[in-house]
Amino acid sequence: MKLTEKAEEILEALWVAVEEEGQAFLDPEKMNIPLADPVYAELSKHALIEVRQGMVHFRPEGRDEGRMTIRRHRLAERLMMDVLNIRGEDGDHRACQFEHLLNEGVDTKVCAMLNHPTTCPHGKPIPPGPCCDEARAQGDLGVVPLTEYKPGQNGEIAYIQTEDSKKMQKLMAMGVLPGNKITLVQSFPSYIFRVGYSEFAIDTNLAKEIFVRK
Repeated sequence: MKLTEKAEEILEALWVAVEEEGQAFLDPEKMNIPLADPVYAELSKHALIEVRQGMVHFRPEGRDEGRMTIRRHRLAERLMMDVLNIRGEDGDHRACQFEHLLNEGVDTKVCAMLNHPTTCPHGKPIPPGPCCDEARAQGDLGVVPLTEYKPGQNGEIAYIQTEDSKKMQKLMAMGVLPGNKITLVQSFPSYIFRVGYSEFAIDTNLAKEIFVRK
């Protein structure tokens, strides 16, 4: 199914409203796209949405399509940040452009390349695909925050998720750099990890910003 970019944007907004914010519908006024716009007819034609009393609701097929659309968008964001190192507003803008190229099959390859990330750069969940389920069944945790590791587990640092330069400098001074090996020694009351021959203690909030792969 090939949808226009505007249609995909509405599905993304509807997914966020319903699945993440707990609303029952999407108010078109929040999208600044009036109901007279042909895009709603496009989505209705494919049985993805229905409009009731001026509000946009998911149909069952639309919920599945919305899930995959938001997945592609957030994978594109991860790609911009982790691989291309494009951050901030420019990264968000380019991710919006790139996501529409991640047709079925391509998103799976990107997800595998990124080692099945669970969140976007803004900390929002990336809905898992079949490739993620298969990887987890094989014992591959994908890229997860250090807080999801158990003492004794080790992995490879994938990236640091923070826009705070002081936090970034602090972690880099500890040797927390992409590609370095890391071992979680203790998770309570503080997180103690080992990089190389040195051990460091940090709080939970900082540990959540270190993403590692098995």
